[in-house]
Amino acid sequence: MLLSLRLSFQQVSSEPAGFYTLRAEKMRTWIVLLLWACAQQSVNAVALSRGPVRRKTKEIEGRQDKELLRRSKRGWMWKQFFVQEEYTGTENLYIGKLHSDMDKGDGTVMYVLTGEGAGTIFVIDANSGDLHATRSLDREEKPFYALRVQAVNKKTGLPLDPETEFIVKLHDINDNEPKFDKEVYTASVPERSHIGTYVTQVTAQDADDEMFGYNAKLAYSISQGHPYFSVEPNTGIIRTALGPSDMDREQREHYQVVIEAKDMAGQKGGLTGSTTVNISLTDVNDNPPRFTQSIYQFSVPELTKVGTSVGRIRAVDADVGRNAEMDYTVVGGDGLDVFDISTDKNTQEGILSLKKPLDYEKKKSYTLQIQVQNTHPDPRFLSLDAKDMTTVRVSVEDVDEPPQFEKISYILEVKEDAAVGTVIGSVSAVDPDILHSPVKYSIDRHTDVDRIFGVYAGNGSIFLQRPLDREELTWHNISMFATEFNNPQQTSRVPVYIRVLDVNDNPPMLTSFHEFFVCENAKAGQKIQTISAVDPDDPVGGHHFLFFLAPESSVRANFSVRDNGDNTAGIFTRRTGYGRMHKSTHLVSVVISDGQFPMQSSTGTLTIRVCTCNRDGNMEMCNAEALTSSAGLSTGALVAILLCILILLLIVVLFAALKRQKKKEPLIISKEDVRDNVVSYNDEGGGEEDTQAFDMGALRHPEVMEESKLRRDILPSESLYPPPPLRRTKAPSRENADVRDFINQRVQENEGNPTAPPYDSLATYAYEGNGSVAESLSSLGSMSSEGDQDYNYLSEWGPRFRKLADMYRGEDSDWDS
Repeated sequence: MLLSLRLSFQQVSSEPAGFYTLRAEKMRTWIVLLLWACAQQSVNAVALSRGPVRRKTKEIEGRQDKELLRRSKRGWMWKQFFVQEEYTGTENLYIGKLHSDMDKGDGTVMYVLTGEGAGTIFVIDANSGDLHATRSLDREEKPFYALRVQAVNKKTGLPLDPETEFIVKLHDINDNEPKFDKEVYTASVPERSHIGTYVTQVTAQDADDEMFGYNAKLAYSISQGHPYFSVEPNTGIIRTALGPSDMDREQREHYQVVIEAKDMAGQKGGLTGSTTVNISLTDVNDNPPRFTQSIYQFSVPELTKVGTSVGRIRAVDADVGRNAEMDYTVVGGDGLDVFDISTDKNTQEGILSLKKPLDYEKKKSYTLQIQVQNTHPDPRFLSLDAKDMTTVRVSVEDVDEPPQFEKISYILEVKEDAAVGTVIGSVSAVDPDILHSPVKYSIDRHTDVDRIFGVYAGNGSIFLQRPLDREELTWHNISMFATEFNNPQQTSRVPVYIRVLDVNDNPPMLTSFHEFFVCENAKAGQKIQTISAVDPDDPVGGHHFLFFLAPESSVRANFSVRDNGDNTAGIFTRRTGYGRMHKSTHLVSVVISDGQFPMQSSTGTLTIRVCTCNRDGNMEMCNAEALTSSAGLSTGALVAILLCILILLLIVVLFAALKRQKKKEPLIISKEDVRDNVVSYNDEGGGEEDTQAFDMGALRHPEVMEESKLRRDILPSESLYPPPPLRRTKAPSRENADVRDFINQRVQENEGNPTAPPYDSLATYAYEGNGSVAESLSSLGSMSSEGDQDYNYLSEWGPRFRKLADMYRGEDSDWDS
């Protein structure tokens, strides 16, 4: 059975009156389409009505049903419903009615709605097919919805006709105001621009439908910013509205312009949006610089260094940045070559600086003409008054100046044989001040440590204080001071270079090699060696040495000297054959003269050894001295070697002596080896039987030895030898304080006596101390006298202690006697 949907073309109006009828054009379109669809359905219906008469197979029916279903879907794809957005009613908005030809009104047909918003936004009455919207819709949020509807049997749930798709479109209303892309725009335009100069463009958007009326048709207007700027209504382009004379940045730099965009093409009732445009006028170089003063005055001390700033002058320019940069120039006045001016890049001030030194005594003031202009002028705004001029007056202040030398340096010459006291030159300085204070001269002794030169303080004449030697030092560089008498703090310095001129005061000398050899079979006229000479003098024309035999070597000479004319000479034999056994050594005296004035000459002795040679003239045998000589060792070298060997031997001996002194055992080897008294002596004692080697009474009675103290580090005289020992009488026992006093007294004497032994001498003072549990064996610490001691108990300790007891008993007997 063919199913069809019958659409209702009645829709609910947004007006309270209720329904309205679609436009005539849309109605005609719908009628034509509906008639075309009915014609197609009638054709299919005729074909289907023949089915009961002629039964076909199920396969043919299924194919016909599929073809019929496809045609039905294609026929209903274009169907649309229209609903107005932003519905404000309290009830559901009626959209339209869906009806199937299978619906006979008996309540067996049920309509099912699916698709976008089905059941939430859109609902359908299952019995009648009425379609409603449950809430207000916004076209800007979603412009249309695609839905599907199908008629099914209410009892069986089977579809009665194919599912049909339709669209619900929203009609736009003017509910959105235009919005600009930015809330605040920023733009700039050069000052002095002509009318209509482009500034910037603003753009607004309207969310309403552009295809539906004039809801999104915008028109731009300016509500704030007149009369300086204007805006094009259709494009939103902002342009200048005034001429160059009115757009001056120096008068007003910032402008705030408000632009409005209105939909409905700007008609009454349209919605409006606005934005703010901040416009700034950028600077052009249309203002020349101007000085703030017509005359500037400065003062500067005359001793100011070159390059020092004298003062600053200022010009102002209403422009900013690069357009306000200035150049200052000295264009006139009497100080063009004395002063210079430059520009401070940070403050654009003119810095007046000193170009040459000042002198108050010569000129006391200067007048300058200074010009200023822009560094980067704009040709469009150049005028005759683009430059400005000012006058600068500079006064020079008088300062107490130090003396000034006539020259910045002095070069003096003196011959090296000049006598002490000879004046070699002078320096001169004057006080440049008006008072012209007298000046005294002195030499900086840091530059003349050896005090070779002196100066007369009154006139600055430099004289010799010590002899000179050009061969030792050719140049002497000293510094001279000039100081005012009235103000010693005013001092100046000048360098003086003294050149020592050469005088022929040194004779030429032979070079270091003075030993040669001659073969026994040498022939007459044979060259043995070439000799040369040196001279520390430096004559102007160079050296010209003359060589000849000394008079003592000229008599019966075996050798001759030939001057080569180039400061060398050759030694030649004068006979054939030399006997080594007859005479092995020949001494030849050669005189060397320098030929200068005054002439200087010296005599050098050559040692010629006679040696046995082969046919080729090579030495084969010679005496020991000749061999040494041939090996290249001169007498001086041998002496140096011997001296080195001697020094090494002395060092070895000293080292051995110091080592032996270090190995000498100290008087006290360890802490455990402490005796009651320590006496250092150089002779060997008498062994255990020698009980008279030490005077124990000296420690017990220090006042007895006070007058006869002996020095052990010096040889005593006869008057210092003590008299023969007296018999000691028994002394009463004393406390340990006597020993301490004695030792302290010896220490003080040893430290305070300048004739005491050296610091590395060993002076030992032993004191055992108190508090020993085992008690002391020393008689010094005994509380009783020696007569009260009983040493018999020592015999019970063994043979060694028995001998010790005999020693103490023998000593007691000596004291008793």
